[in-house]
Amino acid sequence: MYYLGLDIGSSSIKAALVETETGKSIGVVQEPEDEMGMYAEKNGWAEQHPDDWWQHVCRAISRLKSENHIEANQIKGIGISYQMHGLVVVDKDGKPLRKSIIWCDSRAVDIGNLAFQTIGEETCGTSLLNSPANFTASKLKWVKDNEPEIYNEIYKFMLPGDYIAYKFSNTINTTISGLSEGIFWDFKTDNIADILLEHYGIDKNLIPDIVSTFETQSIVSKQGEMESGILAGTPIYYRAGDQPNNALSLNVFNPGDVASTGGTSGVVYAITNSLSVKESSRVNNFAHVNYNKGEEARIGKLLCINGAGIQYRWLLNNLAVSSYEEMNILANKIPVGSDGVCLIPFGNGAERMLNNKDIGTRILNLNLNNHHKGHLCRAALEGIAFSFVYGMEILTSDGIKPTVIRAGNDNLYRSEIFANTVATLIDQDIEIYNTTGAIGAARAADLHKGDFETFGKRIIENDYIMTYKPLKNKEVYQEAYNNWKKELEIILQNK
Repeated sequence: MYYLGLDIGSSSIKAALVETETGKSIGVVQEPEDEMGMYAEKNGWAEQHPDDWWQHVCRAISRLKSENHIEANQIKGIGISYQMHGLVVVDKDGKPLRKSIIWCDSRAVDIGNLAFQTIGEETCGTSLLNSPANFTASKLKWVKDNEPEIYNEIYKFMLPGDYIAYKFSNTINTTISGLSEGIFWDFKTDNIADILLEHYGIDKNLIPDIVSTFETQSIVSKQGEMESGILAGTPIYYRAGDQPNNALSLNVFNPGDVASTGGTSGVVYAITNSLSVKESSRVNNFAHVNYNKGEEARIGKLLCINGAGIQYRWLLNNLAVSSYEEMNILANKIPVGSDGVCLIPFGNGAERMLNNKDIGTRILNLNLNNHHKGHLCRAALEGIAFSFVYGMEILTSDGIKPTVIRAGNDNLYRSEIFANTVATLIDQDIEIYNTTGAIGAARAADLHKGDFETFGKRIIENDYIMTYKPLKNKEVYQEAYNNWKKELEIILQNK
């Protein structure tokens, strides 16, 4: 028997099957095989139609069943991971009233910043744990202000994962973790964020019913069966945003646990039981998947680095090299510190951890007589690693004391230079696991039973690859990092 996991991304939908008894991954598919498109009517806008996600979900399920010779009656539950911060609005018949305003759409930035100033930084910090910023609540306010005819027709708003669950089940609901990522949750009152709803003039009735992250949230309807090929009555057991879900996929649940990913962008996601926030404008704070009202808090502190793997990919595309492997070989021939070459990797837009400054990418101290592409490759890996270390310093100042760091076996963590640099500078082992969001969501479907210990053991048994340990010659790494940080601070002072 199997659980189905879905990961609703903005570039593709991934679907996975795992065995219910062992958690072993049976198969993963992606739809479409090329990236999904986005609608961008204006600069800074990004929209996708929710029904496009659903069509890709249905195709992915069909492929997964066919390629693995699985019958519908063998699928015993569903888990859903989804792109965070998106806005879906539907009418009384459950039909989308407009395209979804997705996570990377920046139209509501000014709305959120004004709310932060008006409500007050201290109040936002203690109640919302965040600036309202460009999150889902601010996007809904944008619809209210700019598309009143649509706003007046809204029956409920949903996050992307809520909508997919609705398409399966014809039931509209959400979770506390989901509401918190949209800045709809007040951690001080442990309830709906009336303070922000009233400020924005948003009708509280637009909020869906709240269900637990791990329970029978809804069941597949007859219509859901007809469209998806999943039998009516199959339970949806789990739902979470992609970053909390990635942490779950790495068995990150308790204070001191830290998850990291190093793809196009980089993420450090740390768990704390404290509601104290010092960095509400540089770090996002959300209810983690195991947050429960009336219990000790489980908060996920999310620090995102936009300029991460995209920097290394840019070098691959623009240097005279054929592969990442060749780049890594070239980089390994260069000593720690890249013979003085310093690369500031923040060339993928404004960086929240740099107070939303857009400083671009900088290549510094390049000597045209002595340095070559190997130095650029090493300096890029080091510069990206240094940005992770810089982010960890921010999280440490915000109260995080890491006890374990787990990372996915994605692009950056496949590089020994990158992983060793991070592990050495933060003086912490980094455990590497081979897993994906879709596999994590599928396994999480079993957590409705409440057995987190078995869940963690299955991740270790199925996914553990290796551990990077801090190197003994930390001094040379520290000197290189100090030089990089000094260059960054000069740039920030003049920006």
